[in-house]
Amino acid sequence: MSDLRQIAFYGKGGIGKSTTSQNTLAALADLGEKILIVGCDPKADSTRLILHAKAQDTILSLAAAAGSVEDLELDQVMKTGYKGIRCVESGGPEPGVGCAGRGVITSINFLEEEGAYDDMNYVSYDVLGDVVCGGFAMPIRENKAQEIYIVMSGEMMAMYAANNIAKGVLKYANSGGVRLGGLICNERQTDKEYELADSLAKKLGTKLIHFIPRDNVVQHAELRRMTVLEYAPDSKQADEYRTLAKKIHENKGNGTIPTPITMDELEDLLMEHGIMKRVDESIVGKTAAELAADAAAAAAA
Repeated sequence: MSDLRQIAFYGKGGIGKSTTSQNTLAALADLGEKILIVGCDPKADSTRLILHAKAQDTILSLAAAAGSVEDLELDQVMKTGYKGIRCVESGGPEPGVGCAGRGVITSINFLEEEGAYDDMNYVSYDVLGDVVCGGFAMPIRENKAQEIYIVMSGEMMAMYAANNIAKGVLKYANSGGVRLGGLICNERQTDKEYELADSLAKKLGTKLIHFIPRDNVVQHAELRRMTVLEYAPDSKQADEYRTLAKKIHENKGNGTIPTPITMDELEDLLMEHGIMKRVDESIVGKTAAELAADAAAAAAA
């Protein structure tokens, strides 16, 4: 357990977090690392590319069928996929009912008690990052994940979510050992995307670990429920994930306590790069008719 690295991939929904994490972990497995993935997203899609499956049975659903989590055995919830990667999905309640974070808490406690982390080199948590509260913050709050990697893009809301996640890391950094390992930019081909991601990383007191270019081979692999590493191992995109995996592997002990920024600072960052223009506060809240009247009055003056 002393050599175990517990990392977590956070990011807003739809940013490609699970795809990025599974491809990166597949590359780490190719290096001979023993890996356990703990899916912490209610969609239970954190392991599908590793297992070639639509969705893995979750701890919560299996516990409900068995009566309680105490009635489960480790081999019921854990599956083995590509290169021996072990996979678990925490699951969550029905939409609109209960707290999805409950599955995260239940899963981590169960896995630790059953010795699932024994002999692993990496435990990776794949966590929904639109919110950093309750059970979703469990890997951070309970000092389980030591290194947080935020998957983002040059889109405004992805950057906003990354900054929010950094706030969550900061909150628990001093009371525990959690650190921000860096940002991973999953290219969406927005204007000046690399420059924005690099600038945000510097603002947050961290680094841009890697910029992953957009490539349709990722979609082709996903349609076959495979990682790019397995589907097209000789592709340039597979090499991108290998590079990212190597950077994370060599990043041990280099995490930082982040310095989150304000919304105004985030908007300033976008303006510095010419992505958005400064808002004229005098027009905020005015209707089209009021603006037209103002323009007519100015013309008549």
